[in-house]
Parts: sequence; structure tokens; C-alpha cells
Amino acid sequence: MNLTDLLRTDAHIVSVVGSGGKSTLVNELARELGCTVVIATSTHMLAPDGCPLLLDTSELNVKQALWYTRVVCVGNRAPGAEGAAGKLCAPSLGFGTLAMLADRVLVEADGAHRLPLKAHAAHEPVVPAESGQTIQVVGASGFGGRVGKVVHRPELMCKAVGCSVDDECTPELYARFVAAEHAADVVRADNVVVNQVDDQGGVELAARFALALRTCGDETPVAAGSVREHRLVQV
Repeated sequence: MNLTDLLRTDAHIVSVVGSGGKSTLVNELARELGCTVVIATSTHMLAPDGCPLLLDTSELNVKQALWYTRVVCVGNRAPGAEGAAGKLCAPSLGFGTLAMLADRVLVEADGAHRLPLKAHAAHEPVVPAESGQTIQVVGASGFGGRVGKVVHRPELMCKAVGCSVDDECTPELYARFVAAEHAADVVRADNVVVNQVDDQGGVELAARFALALRTCGDETPVAAGSVREHRLVQV
């Protein structure tokens, strides 16, 4: 299915959380949507390629930019080491204001230090109160690796599901953890996207993850495939 099939028509602000392809999903959704789009973050992110970047900007500047180009990124330079690495932080304009200026606002609302899987600390994810939909990304490349190597903040996952950092992070084990986070209201996901599925082996891993999630009583819709290639199927 198309990436935009993940979106509800009434979701003006969409938050993307998790790991293993958040930025890619945000960027590809922005390209696929046939409307004006503001890309922003509530935490930190690298500025996307291929669209204007508006720093510490005004409503008028955003409105004018969207007259000339359909997609813009709005934010501020992150302070300290994050800023030195070229990262952005949350914009000065509120997300509700941005939603009045553009048809869609896509928010990268999480960080994972480039690891494929993620455990959330108490302050995460940072989903704006105005957000109408949350899409959680899971990187299939982490399945089969050691928990301590493929999960951001692995100690939180170990505590939640009683595993060790040296255990294999199977699709079933990670599904148990995702279901636990959902049940505890840590992450309120409307959709889960298992990304980085590039072959039949990846499809089988994603199917095992989805089945294990259902076994845990979690009915969150799951799609799997390659976000970069705009190739997703329901599993």
C-alpha cells in the first residue's frame, strides 16, 4: 500500500516515533502527500534534504515559503553538541500554529541514536498534544541481534520483559516489549511500521512480530516493508 494509506484524513498533525527509519518515513510521506507540509521535530533531528529550512521563523515566513514550495522544514538549531552536529530542535512556532499554516505537519517525536530498536525513557516520546496520529517505526534489521547492541536504552527493555542484554532480540521478544509499552501508555501508537524489510526473510520476521503482538492482546495495525521504496503491506 502507499505510505499515505497510513494516514487518517483528519490527522493534520502526525507524529513519528520509534527507531529504524523515522526520518525516512517523515521525508517520504512529505513527498507523497499532495498538499502543503511542514516537517518539524519535538526533540532533535537532522534537517531533511530537498526542502527549504526555516530557522527561528515567523508565521508570515512559513506562509510565504509554502506559496513557493509545497514542503518546508521549520525548527531551530539545537544547542551545544547536538547543534554542532547539525541537528535541529523544536520550532519557536507551536505545532497548532504550524497546522493552521500547512495542510499537514509531520513531527519527528523521538530519538534512537541510529539504532534499529528503541526502549522509551519516562520523558519519551515527545508527542505534541495537538497530534492526531502516532506512527511507530520498528527497524527489522535489529531482529536477531543482541538486545544490548540493537536496542536504544536496552536496560529499560530488560527490566520490562525480564531479558538480558546478551539475549537475542527475536521478533517475539521485542513484540512483548512493544505490547508492554503500549499497555502502560508509554507509547500511544495508531500504527506500527516494521521498516527495513528487504527480502522474504525480513517479511517472515515482520510477520512473526505482528503475530506475537496479537498474541499479547495488542491489536495495533502493523504494516511491513521498505519505506524508502514506498513498499508496504499489512501483516
